[in-house]
Amino acid sequence: MMNIFTNSTQSEVDIFHRKISRNIKRRRLERNLKQLDVALEIGINSVAFYSNCENCKYGKHFNLGHIYKIAKIFNIEPYELLK
Repeated sequence: MMNIFTNSTQSEVDIFHRKISRNIKRRRLERNLKQLDVALEIGINSVAFYSNCENCKYGKHFNLGHIYKIAKIFNIEPYELLK
């Protein structure tokens, strides 16, 4: 069977996750928000988990729901966190 998903590598996906996380962290710091504040607002009760997502530690990253909610907090469109 032919693998149709050979146009991207795991490394490329990891780089994309890191880009999103950097954008979220930058915008959070610009607004002087703490990780805990954003975590609780988007329904994450663990600042450690949020921190791991924001720093791409232990394979953790934000999902689309998180990105949507974070964009609402920052009063921006979700796509702005992806570029």
